[in-house]
Amino acid sequence: MGGANAGYRGRVHPPQRPRWWGSRWWAGALPTVVLPLAVAAFTLVGSHFAARNQPEARPLDALGIVLLLAGPAAVVVRRWHPPVVFAGIAAVLVAYFAAGYPFGPVFLAAFIALGTTVTAGHRVAAYAITGGTFPVLVAVYLIKHPGAGFPLTGGFAWLAWLAALIALAEVWRARSERREQARTARVEADRRRGSEERLRIARDLHDVLGHHVSLINVQAGVALYLMDDDPEQARTALTAIKQSSRDLLREMRSTLGVLRGVDEEPPQHPVAGLDALDHLVTATRTAGLPVTVEIEGTPRELPPSVDSAAYRIVQEALTNTRRHAGPARASVLLTYTEDGLTMRIDDDGAGVTGPTDGTGGNGLPGMRERAMALGGSLTAGPRPGGGFRVDAHLRTSGASR
Repeated sequence: MGGANAGYRGRVHPPQRPRWWGSRWWAGALPTVVLPLAVAAFTLVGSHFAARNQPEARPLDALGIVLLLAGPAAVVVRRWHPPVVFAGIAAVLVAYFAAGYPFGPVFLAAFIALGTTVTAGHRVAAYAITGGTFPVLVAVYLIKHPGAGFPLTGGFAWLAWLAALIALAEVWRARSERREQARTARVEADRRRGSEERLRIARDLHDVLGHHVSLINVQAGVALYLMDDDPEQARTALTAIKQSSRDLLREMRSTLGVLRGVDEEPPQHPVAGLDALDHLVTATRTAGLPVTVEIEGTPRELPPSVDSAAYRIVQEALTNTRRHAGPARASVLLTYTEDGLTMRIDDDGAGVTGPTDGTGGNGLPGMRERAMALGGSLTAGPRPGGGFRVDAHLRTSGASR
């Protein structure tokens, strides 16, 4: 313990900077604080210079400055409830012009609030507030300038600016929605892949545990039965138990290693495939079940997913035979076809390996799910003449390599 942790205790970590020092603080402050400050400065300076060319307008006094700053101040909290903030800025805008203050860039805060309201999805509220505020501003202008007449050119110009701004906000909102939909789709795909991976690991654990625990149980029974009469045979059975236990631990470590995200190196032992079929058959024969293997076609390298599924199906079929068939012999026929691999596992036992409708256990349903996941098929049931048969076809087209 001391030696293992000495290096960790002796390690000196540099002091961490405050959170506000990092780039995330600036990223959050830019739209929240910096933008309203820029809008306030531009509004004040622009309105001051615009007032020089409008001698008939009311001079900017303390009330005018407060009204000019009210809009940018509301921009700070525009994301709290965009329609409410937009309505408040629109009301301040009407009050500013109703008081007779000069025209200028006072509309800037309202434009920002309008864009925020539309992009946030409150389109009806944004259009309603805009549609209600514009005629009010026109009415205020006519009241304040009774001899000027209706500002036709200026009104159409402002309508054009509003239309352009709304169109830009709609485009931005549509792009944001597409990005959100794409992100949601990626999250859902990751979740689905995670569920499929957990299901695959559960199947592997079921097959590994079922196979090796069954072998250990058989060999332990042999060792207990021959302990006094044939110690040498009992020793052989105990040796088989030791080997099967070692194989079980190794395969479980390899399988469960997928769940550990802290491993810096891949598992030392690859996922079991048909290259381990000879070892599987030898262990099964040692457990007392004679097995023959026959291969038709030209053997070739299979995609890892197909190779692993084929091995697990043979393993589970032989495990079921050893458990349920009674005294029996088993045969494995592998046929390499153009589009995949066909397997037939037969036994001539008097028992029944399990239900064929997918109920009552995980063995047969698990084998069938493995085959269907690769676009293949699997059938299992009593064979003609007695015994049990498992037929499976795994497709290699489209399988992950």
